[in-house]
Amino acid sequence: MSERKSKRSAPPRAGKGRPRKRGPRRSGRWGGIATAALRILAIPLVIMALPLAVAAAFLAMSLMGQSSEPKELRAAIVDQLALTEPNPSFAEEATRTLQGAGYTVDYYPGEQVTVDFYRELPTHNYDLIVLRNHAARRPDVLASRLPDEAALFTSEAYSRDKYVDEQNTLRLIKASYPGGDEVFFGIRSDFITSSMKGRFHDTTIVLMGCNGLTTSATAEAFIEKGARAVVGWSDLVSAGHTDEATERLIQHLVVDRLTLGEAVQRTNAEVGPDPAYGSVLRVYPESAAVETVR
Repeated sequence: MSERKSKRSAPPRAGKGRPRKRGPRRSGRWGGIATAALRILAIPLVIMALPLAVAAAFLAMSLMGQSSEPKELRAAIVDQLALTEPNPSFAEEATRTLQGAGYTVDYYPGEQVTVDFYRELPTHNYDLIVLRNHAARRPDVLASRLPDEAALFTSEAYSRDKYVDEQNTLRLIKASYPGGDEVFFGIRSDFITSSMKGRFHDTTIVLMGCNGLTTSATAEAFIEKGARAVVGWSDLVSAGHTDEATERLIQHLVVDRLTLGEAVQRTNAEVGPDPAYGSVLRVYPESAAVETVR
């Protein structure tokens, strides 16, 4: 047999027969132009989207704020009358009613009711203020110089050397009880508008003393200072009657959630006019009768 020689293929020469490694395919001229154009077009789209993103962020923050806990309700009972006509049960009952309706209540006894106490009163941001205090109409000696209004008593003894500018401008006047020898500083409407610091924030104010709404001057001053409404008496009122009526009024306002007009009307019907003076509760301004306290 003839012997066959096997042929082995020779190894390929360097540089021949091996696959070439190729890099990524480069775009042509037009592809590069298109990419650049898309990038340029994207810029105004981003700019247009920014206000929408900001608006969405504000909306989200607003919704988060609405879902937060409601504002704390705050009330004050100012008991200047406690120095001459103490009635602890009134303060206790009023505090219990208000707290049951969700209010945080601050009680101020008579000795704390000074000129500077009134000066700072708006800064405490109360939603409801109950002023259990004496009030008196203008003294006869000043009748020709003052509007007919109710001056609110403080418990601070009068001195001609204190608050001289406010005495000279009749923001503060002398106030005394009938037949009494003691003289105190009295707060007039001009003091409310010009000497009180800050502003009330839709506050409802209850004037438990005499003549709070015989005229509207005192109430107007509170409204000008930012109060929402004022409830007060049409004439003189006895301590026992105003205590009973105000307890009912608070109940109707914060528990029964009646409007100011409804609460005043129902209170007057339940307790009647003051048996000695015939005075009844009123609300000022009349437009506030449809409002409720916060």
